[in-house]
Amino acid sequence: MRHRILFVEDEPSIYEPLARALTRAGYEPLLARTATEAFEAARRARPDLVLLDLGLPDGDGRDVCVALRRDSEVPIIILTARGTETDRIVGLELGADDYVVKPFSGPELIARIRAVLRRTARRAADEPVVRIGDLDVDIGARRASLGGAAMDLTKKEFDLLARLVASAGRVVTREELMDTVWDVNWFGSTKTLDVHIGWLRKKLGDDAASPHYLHTVRGVGFRFSSAAELAAAREAAP
Repeated sequence: MRHRILFVEDEPSIYEPLARALTRAGYEPLLARTATEAFEAARRARPDLVLLDLGLPDGDGRDVCVALRRDSEVPIIILTARGTETDRIVGLELGADDYVVKPFSGPELIARIRAVLRRTARRAADEPVVRIGDLDVDIGARRASLGGAAMDLTKKEFDLLARLVASAGRVVTREELMDTVWDVNWFGSTKTLDVHIGWLRKKLGDDAASPHYLHTVRGVGFRFSSAAELAAAREAAP
């Protein structure tokens, strides 16, 4: 199966030859000429990597990077003529995986794509698959299933679930969840955590009054049942 590369670039003299180079290298290039097209293509096609130009006709590519990273872990390589050290640092801090300064050659870009995809694949392979009762959470692949059926989770819901199951049997404080699932610099209301907990409970089929998986520890945080707890409860059931 060929990797899908979403190429966000509005200049034909750049995207046409590079699209051909990507095809020759065995990738499937998808083109978006604007920020709006980029969001739609990312949602519809779920690319394996995004090549993102910063100068777009309807917005700043940095805003696109932030928005993509908010909803996805897709690898992002920024392509830009802005080559100062500050520009590179800002791009990486926004969530990009690499930063390529124009002009660049096709072979250089292909090599960088391969390197980023290799790093991403290694990170995914190193992440565990957690099994708790009827729930399977593949953290590296960002997939979860309940009773064999795939769960339809948003990025934040999956991040929240992954953080909780990684500490199954132990309490995770509200502060820890906000810092790791949202951001240490989050300035919004912590009520967003309660809302996402509610959505996650619903998808787990949990009853807040008598939860099977996700327990509230009042005034502290939340605790996810461990596999041993669920097994003991199953054995004790009449």
